[in-house]
Amino acid sequence: MSALSFSSLRRVGWISLPLAIGLAIVLFWLAVTFLAPFMSSYDPVDMVGRRLQAPSWDHWLGTDALGRDVLSRTLHGARHSLPIAVIVVALSVAIGALLGAISGFIGGLGGAAIMRLVDVTLSFPPMLLAMAVAASLGPGLENAAIAMVIVWWPIYARLMRAQVLEVREREHVEAAIAAGASKPRVLLKHILPLCWTPVLISATMDLGQVILLAASLSFIGLGAAPPTPEWGSMISDGASQFYSWWVALGPGLAILTIVLGFNFVGDGLHDYFDPKSR
Repeated sequence: MSALSFSSLRRVGWISLPLAIGLAIVLFWLAVTFLAPFMSSYDPVDMVGRRLQAPSWDHWLGTDALGRDVLSRTLHGARHSLPIAVIVVALSVAIGALLGAISGFIGGLGGAAIMRLVDVTLSFPPMLLAMAVAASLGPGLENAAIAMVIVWWPIYARLMRAQVLEVREREHVEAAIAAGASKPRVLLKHILPLCWTPVLISATMDLGQVILLAASLSFIGLGAAPPTPEWGSMISDGASQFYSWWVALGPGLAILTIVLGFNFVGDGLHDYFDPKSR
């Protein structure tokens, strides 16, 4: 295949192939999130068939150990996993970007204290820290979300601080300071607008990672409580039914596709905003 034809497959207009694929996957799961009650044939918590029934025309992904339709539970699982991921990433970006910007622009003892807190938090493995916080707060999606915010905000604090340190040395910032602009105005008007692109790309990719971490917490009993149809808890149920492979198939494919989708979108945004990578 020639370079020209490969390029045409790689990019259609301004949108790259990974971005197009990622957007298609993400938009599909967003549609499922809003339309799950209309797309599923059964209530996700009701017993609608024989227990551990293999896939059939009546139950495309079979039933679980309690006779609940696996496909319906998988579709409804998106209504828990995606909103939690968006909330966790949004709060992490808000907290981390604010503290990172303050640390990078103002500096001093306060900025150093913020970064030492970031260093301490990042010194723990993310999964172990999230497990410890979730276990201390108790099972539940809300507590799992709090644990994940505590794990994720330092990442954005360090990223934003690095961007602010780089941008604040540019000539237009020095000119604004020389003209007498206040520090808050310089930060908000001249620095932060140039710092958001790496944060946006990182946040997009982290949406998939947060879904994976939330499923991991539910898998070990620190996330959604039964009978909530959550992907991690569904995989945990399937792990105890080794020969009934279909119990974990639906949520496993759901997690796989949504994580790949967000990673493709993040990769595509990186290609779009960074001409050097094209």
